[in-house]
Amino acid sequence: MKIIAWNCNMAFRKKAPFILAFNPDIAVISECENPEKLKFGIDTKLPTDILWYGTNPHKGVGVFSYSDYRFQLLDCHNPSFKNILPIAVTGGKVDFTMFAIWANNPEDKDGQYVTQVWKAINYYEDLIKENKTVLIGDFNSNTIWDKPRREGNHSTVVNKLEAKKIYSTYHKYYNQVQGKEEHPTLHLYRHENKPYHLDYCFASSDFIEIMESVEIGNYQDWTLHSDHTPLIIDFNI
Repeated sequence: MKIIAWNCNMAFRKKAPFILAFNPDIAVISECENPEKLKFGIDTKLPTDILWYGTNPHKGVGVFSYSDYRFQLLDCHNPSFKNILPIAVTGGKVDFTMFAIWANNPEDKDGQYVTQVWKAINYYEDLIKENKTVLIGDFNSNTIWDKPRREGNHSTVVNKLEAKKIYSTYHKYYNQVQGKEEHPTLHLYRHENKPYHLDYCFASSDFIEIMESVEIGNYQDWTLHSDHTPLIIDFNI
């Protein structure tokens, strides 16, 4: 099972072929337009299922299946965390719970980025289990911006997930330390000299054990399409 997370910087309908070149089973796309605007090119492979959520028709979270997997937004979804979506993934070789994430809610006075993730993982405490759980997308956060006096910073999110045996696939695969990543997923304003690591896939230990590869796109290949590069995870399922 190959899952790709990418903040496409809008207009996914024009950019889908660049993701499809990697043959994903599931793609989680931040800043994606709504399904009514998804007019793919005639030669573009069409998804077998789409789940989209957002308040701006040009910029939401799109979850695409290019396999037998099907998606259902769970009834427990709290609109306060509008772009953190608890999804039942079924129909493939394994059923699991996936949180599709684009941490960006300017309406939250406590914090629009990682604070959203912190609140969500506490709210969905009983849903986030030690197996068959994936949290993936644009977290808009990194340990380098930790505010120690804020309860919900990036490190506390990582620690809370690790307490449930849920780990960052990238950090496990490359043996990296949070905040010292060698591979950026964002180049601010598309400037090569402003690299940051903001996109993550956290997976429960049963997925970590069967993880085959993790890949992050490079600046040269992706800067024409987005300020973010894709995160590509392959599990032996």
